[in-house]
Amino acid sequence: MEERRQLIKWVQEAQSSGASQAKACRLLGLSEKSIQRWIKNENMQDGRIEAIKTPANRLTDIECQKIIQIANSDEYADLSASKIVPKLLDKGIWIASVSSFNRVMKNHNLLTHREKSKPAKTVAKPQALTATQANEIYTWDITYLPTQVKGLFLYLYLVMDIYSRKIVGWQIHETELSELAADLMTDICQREQIKRDQVTLHSDNGSPMKGATMLATLQELGIMPSFSRPSVSNDNPYSESLFKTLKYRPEYPEKAFESITTARAWVSGFVNWYNDEHLHSGIKFVTPNQRHAGLDKEILAHRHKINTEAKMKHPTRWSGKTRDWSAIEQVHLNPTKNEDEKAA
Repeated sequence: MEERRQLIKWVQEAQSSGASQAKACRLLGLSEKSIQRWIKNENMQDGRIEAIKTPANRLTDIECQKIIQIANSDEYADLSASKIVPKLLDKGIWIASVSSFNRVMKNHNLLTHREKSKPAKTVAKPQALTATQANEIYTWDITYLPTQVKGLFLYLYLVMDIYSRKIVGWQIHETELSELAADLMTDICQREQIKRDQVTLHSDNGSPMKGATMLATLQELGIMPSFSRPSVSNDNPYSESLFKTLKYRPEYPEKAFESITTARAWVSGFVNWYNDEHLHSGIKFVTPNQRHAGLDKEILAHRHKINTEAKMKHPTRWSGKTRDWSAIEQVHLNPTKNEDEKAA
């Protein structure tokens, strides 16, 4: 209050000396209307701050109670506000708008699942997995390969090691069956000499992945299954990325495959290229087979040595450090936020 009186005094003194009220207020960092309100009100209180206004269209307590009563009644207990209001209007009754119904129902915790159907289940994100060596975490999926018969497809079963990115096994069949997937995993375990409790196998929620035969085989082999959330492709990114690489190859047939034999021949060539020739960007541009065999560290160390020697000969060509050729020690599948930030 005292401060406001002093400000009014200064403005009035400035005005008596010939200055305009607007300039005086501007120098003090005030608006003219504030000074005018202070002068007009004897107590110099700002009416905007202390003003308490009741909206003219505010619902009465009786109306609020009526909304709660209707929302809890047997007839409307399973309906949302957007359905209750039209039903009341059909009966010639109007109490409040949909937004008002929602506001009152929210204040009384009446906006929980109101339908007679089962509430949607909250599916937790799959457990974060980390691979530090080959043959530790596999991921697999099935993709469609078109045939020359419209609506008829072949099914490519593909299993990848996420640490090395190597395709460790594949098969093409005319059907999607849990038994066929189980045979593929048995073959992979024999070829890669997988021991019990060594590998975790991640996949989506398709019937071949969760079929009784497949799960029984995994249990017999000592492989721990891991599953994506329903309809969340990001939970299985390595397989999705591999399928994109496969179908975007320049050699991928423009026309549908003539037979299962031609499909197997093409995929066999792709797998050989991918494992033995493809310099994968996710593993510092070595081939999956090189990393799977543990040769990547030696290769990357040699690249670092050559880069270092080149920088010593021509230092002006580098503004900073040479390229980082250190090997990637860990590969994460569905990482937590902290692990994701560390990887970045």
